[in-house]
Amino acid sequence: MRLRLWMQRLRTQTSTEKEIEMRIIMDAMGGDNAPLAPLEGAAQAVRELGVEVILSGDETKIRALAAEHEISLNGIEILHTEDVITMHDQPTDITKSKKNCSMALGLEALKDGRGDAFVSAGNSGALLVGATMIPKRIRGIKRAAMAPVLPTADGHAILMDAGANVECRAEMLVQFGIMGSIYMEKVMGIENPKVGLINNGTEPCKGRELEQEAYALLEQENLNFIGNLEARDVPSGECQVLVTDGFTGNIVLKLYEGMAKFFSNKMKEMFSGIGKIGALAILPKLNAFKATMDYKKVGGAVLLGISKPVIKAHGSSNGMAFFHAIRQAKNCVDGKIVETITQSLAERKAAAKETEA
Repeated sequence: MRLRLWMQRLRTQTSTEKEIEMRIIMDAMGGDNAPLAPLEGAAQAVRELGVEVILSGDETKIRALAAEHEISLNGIEILHTEDVITMHDQPTDITKSKKNCSMALGLEALKDGRGDAFVSAGNSGALLVGATMIPKRIRGIKRAAMAPVLPTADGHAILMDAGANVECRAEMLVQFGIMGSIYMEKVMGIENPKVGLINNGTEPCKGRELEQEAYALLEQENLNFIGNLEARDVPSGECQVLVTDGFTGNIVLKLYEGMAKFFSNKMKEMFSGIGKIGALAILPKLNAFKATMDYKKVGGAVLLGISKPVIKAHGSSNGMAFFHAIRQAKNCVDGKIVETITQSLAERKAAAKETEA
């Protein structure tokens, strides 16, 4: 056992010395199934995505699990800490009493350039605070947004914001629309994505003062803005970028998740007594539908507006979900999301100065 652990450590050290194209940092202690699930996802990502992974967490536990489950640590570096920020801790603890936790140390490593992106399934509030305070926001961005990708009738849509900012100003919603459009184009491959403002009616005069002001500002932007969108039209796929404040967005997200679970259970009841022949006929379509609603294959919610890609994986993520979260992080780096948002803000600032002049 000692010889095998020594060989694994030697291979891990050797792998970090060679030149690599991309390194993803992951909080190994965040989530319901940590640290085994993050370890499984990291090992799969090394094999299939050609990345290296830094796991921030308890090295003793990680190495013991790797040995027990025969998981290779090739391409995996461990950033040791025994401290963890839990769901019961305050979000601000990440920069105070829990500044040495796995999430904080991972974000510090991201800030220092040891990796290209960061993934965690831990405390959402702490991740938002930590990402904002450690690698910090992109210069010019008012607030970072928690942006999950939702399945729709003919593809996907990104929800901006899903809970990071309960109270917003109109200019923040405009930035959400800009960042969401860039993400859907660069990561999801959707050219000129449609932007919709979630509201209680489609007329421009609908909504609170926030929505009315945001509507007027979005019309002036170089976006494919189609106007207001009622919540009932979100699943139709009419828009690929859904703009709203964090309070409304979180309600939309939770209702979406609840209805997905409701329909899944109802469909199981409906098809439970159709027999083997009927099941064989319907099963492929049923599985395809379930796959479109499966968060494990999406990855997680990206924190748009942070100076480096940060992904919030689902708290109940298994190894496959962590693998896809790493894939999503890699796609953000490959798509130059941060660089494109930064450039877009600079161009808009320059254009505004020319207009004033």
